Order: sequence, then structure tokens, then C-alpha cells
Amino acid sequence: MLIGEFRHNLDPKGRVTIPSKFREDLSSFVMTKGLDDCLFLYPSDQWEKIENKLKELPMTNKAVRSFVRTFFSGAVDCELDKQGRVLIGEHLREYADLIDKCVIIGLSNRAEIWSEENWNKYNEEEALSYEELAEKMSELGI
Repeated sequence: MLIGEFRHNLDPKGRVTIPSKFREDLSSFVMTKGLDDCLFLYPSDQWEKIENKLKELPMTNKAVRSFVRTFFSGAVDCELDKQGRVLIGEHLREYADLIDKCVIIGLSNRAEIWSEENWNKYNEEEALSYEELAEKMSELGI
């Protein structure tokens, strides 16, 4: 299971070490542009589920076409090297503002990579308080 928050540095070649707790789930995965200026990392089985759902959406809908283009065009098949690192391509580093320090978080069925600056900004400015989020979740029956 992918849970937790980990801070790592990006090396000069654009590689980041994946937390050891995530390596079994992310031995083979797909990395793509995420939402809120981060990257999504989907284990291969989860990627297949997302891919199948997106294939079923109507391509006659302009918003669907735009989302699918962005989502798939940024996607890269990934495997970890012997040191547990993954190379993040330049196009994805630019998209997520990854320069040196990053935060890797686990969200059960996927992981996200954030620049430390964007993660801190998200937590300070955009995230609701934990209590407000809990209230919103209860409205959804959780």
C-alpha cells in the first residue's frame, strides 16, 4: 500500500529515489502529469484500470479529448534502477517545477511527486483544514 510522506532530493541527472516502502508496489509503473502541478505514479495494474476507464469516455466531448491528450501524452513507462531511483524526464520535471527538493506522497493506489515548494504552498494556501475536509467527506458518506 502506498501511504506516507517522504522528502528526497533530485540528483543532477533528474533522478529521485523512490521510498523503500513504495518500491514493491512501484517496481513497474507509469508516471504522468498529475493535477495541482504534481506528477502521478500509477502501479501498472492501477494504470490499466485508469486507462480502461478513459477509453470508455466519449471522444466527441472536447473536455474529454483535452484531458486524455494531456494525461497520456505526458505518460512514461518507468522502472526503478538498482538503487531504487527513477529518472524523471525533462518535460515532467518542468511541468511539476522539480528542481532539487521534492516530496513523494502515497495515496493508497498511486503516489505523487511534488516540488517541495509546491507541496508547502498547497498545504498552506489551498488545502482545507483537516476538520473541513472530514466534514466534506461525511457529505459523501465517508
